[in-house]
Amino acid sequence: MTTNETQASGTIDSESFAALFEATSAASEVKEGEIVQGTVLRVSKETVVVDIGFKSEGVIPLSEFTGANGEVTVQAGDRVDVLVESREDENGLVILSKEKADKMKVWDEISAACERDEIIEGTISARVKGGLSVTIRGGVKAFLPGSQVDLRPIRNLDKMIGQGFQFKVIKFNKKRGNIVLSRRVLLEKERDELKRDTLEKLSEGMVTKGVIKNITEYGAFVDLGGIDGLLHITDMSWGRVQHPSEIFQVGDEVTVKVLKYNAETERVSLGLKQTMEDPWSHAEEAFPQGKKVQGKVVSITDYGAFIELEPGVEGLVHVSEMSWTRRVKHPKNLLNVGDDIECQVLEVDAKAKRISLSIKELEPDPWTLFVNEFNPGDKVSGKVRSITDYGIFIGIRDGVDGMVHKSDLSWTLRVVNPSDLNQKNDDVEAVILSINHDEKKVSLGIKQLFDDPWSHIPNDFPQGKSVEGKIINLFDGGLFVSISEGIDGFVASHDYPADVTDGTRKLKRGEVIRTEVAGLDIGDKRILLSMRGGSAARSESTSTGTGETSAAPERMSGGAPSVAPKEARRGSTLGDLIKEKLGDLGDLPSKS
Repeated sequence: MTTNETQASGTIDSESFAALFEATSAASEVKEGEIVQGTVLRVSKETVVVDIGFKSEGVIPLSEFTGANGEVTVQAGDRVDVLVESREDENGLVILSKEKADKMKVWDEISAACERDEIIEGTISARVKGGLSVTIRGGVKAFLPGSQVDLRPIRNLDKMIGQGFQFKVIKFNKKRGNIVLSRRVLLEKERDELKRDTLEKLSEGMVTKGVIKNITEYGAFVDLGGIDGLLHITDMSWGRVQHPSEIFQVGDEVTVKVLKYNAETERVSLGLKQTMEDPWSHAEEAFPQGKKVQGKVVSITDYGAFIELEPGVEGLVHVSEMSWTRRVKHPKNLLNVGDDIECQVLEVDAKAKRISLSIKELEPDPWTLFVNEFNPGDKVSGKVRSITDYGIFIGIRDGVDGMVHKSDLSWTLRVVNPSDLNQKNDDVEAVILSINHDEKKVSLGIKQLFDDPWSHIPNDFPQGKSVEGKIINLFDGGLFVSISEGIDGFVASHDYPADVTDGTRKLKRGEVIRTEVAGLDIGDKRILLSMRGGSAARSESTSTGTGETSAAPERMSGGAPSVAPKEARRGSTLGDLIKEKLGDLGDLPSKS
């Protein structure tokens, strides 16, 4: 008999009375805001009726029992936990909520887990100000600060959305509905455990695996398991590495060797190339002396270029080994970094890790070609490459120069300055006087192209003879004239004609002029000429009693030489006057 039937009959047996008393007592204990367990009586299109033992039944919207795909997840007879929102509404029904009951249960579970220091799982659902939003049990939202996401700051937090992780609750307030999580705490704990295990087995010389954690300009930090080691850029490869990013990316797994380990500071130095064979161990076999090799220019210095023959093995081409014929002032004028070139091995020192290379040895040595073709006494021709105080250098062949000493420039001139006779790039001929094979030097002579003319000069060029010649060079103190093949003479400026002296006429190099022999010095092998002609030349240049004139000048200091007045020369012989005049001229200049 139901309660209503008992009430209608007016009689209550002991059983019914006990049930009624129990129901009334339970109903009186139901309070708003509490979670109670009820039984589903029926499920309609919009509501679910639940009996919680109160005098009135409770109604819950069907939507609270609908799954993600729209299916109803409850049926009559199911026992469900619900929250009593209100004991009775205007219709006399109890207002219940399953969703709120579920949330309260989750909060209670979270609170209990927090008190027990348990780990909570969740999924990062959105990016919010200051961090991330995490969905945990029952769809409850929690906050994950940016500083608690990882051990190191993460620049792009958006890439973590949708990923599931484990978290630790570091702040919990049920009334305010505030939950703050940390993933970093768990990572630190995990790292400390790994670190402890790693330190127990870590030792110098061991080979272990790790993960690239960070990359810098000077190296990469490798996570060995709770402890980081530095893999310096110089220990990454036997070859050259410009930047670690050429080899690694963050997250790469590497096998490295522990080079140094300090237990007190917990600093670890690692090496990657040490896990591989040193290429220098077979360098002597791979690159024997005389072998032609291919390589790439990897570095250029003032003194040469470094060529990579294989990863980790480089050779040096010294600037002196780059060309037989070109004077290379700097290697960059001939090579560029990245060039592929061919070289020849000169020397290998595997212990010192040095290989000397040569580019020019790939071509024939110009000196060898020269000595096979020429001998002392042979005639050569070339251009004047350079001029020094002591002679001129003539390019005989590419890579081979010869020197003409100033004493071998002329039979009839004592040359002090070689530039007076020759200029750079002049085409000249010469005779090979000697070849020094040890020092690779060639001595040349220009005057040796001709026989010594002084055996016949006194007869061919007597004093007073008119001769025609070409101007070789001019300077302030006078000019040089070629009066015959291999025979030169000197005209002092004070022996110029009047039209030249007053500037009316200009003399030029290469111009053919007429002169007169003013004097000869057979001992010093010099010829003095004059352009004034006739009695003027003869009056100041008369043969000495020995049949020779006084010495011609070696060098002029510039300007006309001073001549003593007539009064000072009275009582002197004509020969004395000539010597006096020639003495005032001084040394002849070198041709210029």
